[in-house]
Amino acid sequence: MNLKRYLTIYAALWKNSVAREMSFKGNFILWIIVELLWFGLQLCFVSVVFSQTKTVGTWSQWQMVLLVGASNFIQQVYQAFFLVNCTNLSELVRTGKMDFLLLLPINTRFIVSLRQVDLGAFVNALFAVAVMLFAAGKLNLQPTFMQLAGFSALCVVGILIHYSLMFMLAAISFWTVRAQGIVYGYYNLFNIARMPDDAFRGAFKAMFTFALPVLLVSNVPVRVLGNMATSLWSLLVLLGLGVVWALISEWFWRISVRRYTSASS
Repeated sequence: MNLKRYLTIYAALWKNSVAREMSFKGNFILWIIVELLWFGLQLCFVSVVFSQTKTVGTWSQWQMVLLVGASNFIQQVYQAFFLVNCTNLSELVRTGKMDFLLLLPINTRFIVSLRQVDLGAFVNALFAVAVMLFAAGKLNLQPTFMQLAGFSALCVVGILIHYSLMFMLAAISFWTVRAQGIVYGYYNLFNIARMPDDAFRGAFKAMFTFALPVLLVSNVPVRVLGNMATSLWSLLVLLGLGVVWALISEWFWRISVRRYTSASS
């Protein structure tokens, strides 16, 4: 019964998001075009890199195109569900609108995290899938059902890791009031995810593998999908970090909410 209630609420949130997007069709279309142009620039970057070399570590050109496609897919799905909501958290705190959300008879984190849906990001995610299919064709990949299932599950884990980290950073607004700069700073780190893990060494690679696992989030799913060498250790680390960051994020959220004193107090 509780699950049905939340699904009904989420369906209403979707309906409101569709109405909001269709009220500003020009902005909706323009944002899709801008995102596609940025995606095209990322693919051009791959072309430039491989005009100077045949491989980056163990990655060939079309494997890297597959990686860029997968990275963009994960980023766009994350953006569709969570980005706007994470960035808006500081405004809820600053304006005191958090008061209203705290009084609702539902889980506050649920409504804060999922109030709005970015529909344009789903369109861009489909373009990313198209690029992945094209790259897979060039690589003559014929993934099995288990590979596709593993890839999909790992993408979900990656999205949840991004959400946990960014939501925790957004919750800093309970101390600083404004935290959009911190949130967008992390979002810009998504660009590292389109790079092969073999391109990095030392402390930098360790930083973006364990502390901020943007390399694992895209590289591990692509290695599973592309029949590339991957270790059980990498899979376990990605899954483990998903659980760890989810728990830390929830702990930090509860501490942050207890600190909230309302804009009117």
